[in-house]
Amino acid sequence: MNTLNIPDLRGRLTPNRDLSDLTWLRVGGPADYLFQPADIEDLCLFMRRLPQAVSVFPMGVGSNLIVRDGGLRAVVIRLGRGFNGIEIEDDRVTAGAAALDAHVARKAADAGLDLTFLRTIPGSIGGALRMNAGCYGTYTADHFVSAQAVTRAGEVVTLTADDLNFRYRQSDLSPGAVLIGATFAPPKGEPEALHARMEEQLAKRDETQPTKDRSAGSTFRNPAGFSSTGKADDVHDLKAWKVIDDAGMRGATVGGAQMSPKHSNFLINTGDATANDLETLGEEVRKKVYALSGIGLEWEIMRIGEKLGDPVSQG
Repeated sequence: MNTLNIPDLRGRLTPNRDLSDLTWLRVGGPADYLFQPADIEDLCLFMRRLPQAVSVFPMGVGSNLIVRDGGLRAVVIRLGRGFNGIEIEDDRVTAGAAALDAHVARKAADAGLDLTFLRTIPGSIGGALRMNAGCYGTYTADHFVSAQAVTRAGEVVTLTADDLNFRYRQSDLSPGAVLIGATFAPPKGEPEALHARMEEQLAKRDETQPTKDRSAGSTFRNPAGFSSTGKADDVHDLKAWKVIDDAGMRGATVGGAQMSPKHSNFLINTGDATANDLETLGEEVRKKVYALSGIGLEWEIMRIGEKLGDPVSQG
């Protein structure tokens, strides 16, 4: 990429920025540039002046992401302190895209508003919107009112649920647009009860998931769009972990990558994995599951960038 020269920026623009330390799996190569805008005005200025031929990739806290070893031919935009505010007014919760899901859940509970499902979801509100994140039978879309984004042309727009077209673990967003915040209308609850529920959820998560290992959360979506609701009528034979177990892939390894022995739908970096190790193991799991059951598991972890020696692999 040619050198970017965008005057009057107040944020930080870093060339050839290694991304591995910005992802939970701690793998991956460099982006052509990393831009960390100071605030909304700074982001709008950057987007307006960035040459249209340059690709943009908005990145949250990297909790659901594999950056391939060859890196990313794009400008990665990562929001920080100017985008992590949380405000509560008239039983509405408005949070910046960089606000951590857990922080939003706790602050809402303090005000007697129930966003407890966010407490155990790793990541930030921007990522929760993009993935329609959810658990315990509740999804981001369920309490969504509106979102704000900066378009590739540098304009601030308001988005409705129809605009985002929420689906299981998916939503739509115009190419290059960057989510900057969202407003929710949660149901009411007693603060003490809400906090107690979140503590129970955390304990259950820590008991069943490898929370102390380097992972990116659930590796694959549950088959046929079924979610891990935890409801009594949930169909467990359609869970990703179950079909992975049935295929004999719990604990399977490739290099430094492993399907967690504790929860077989968690792909972990045991210490020295490459992105290629992780992706190769994931694909082996998919092949074994398909061969045994005919079920085609879909990745829930987003994979971006180029494999080493393969400059055309982007998704």
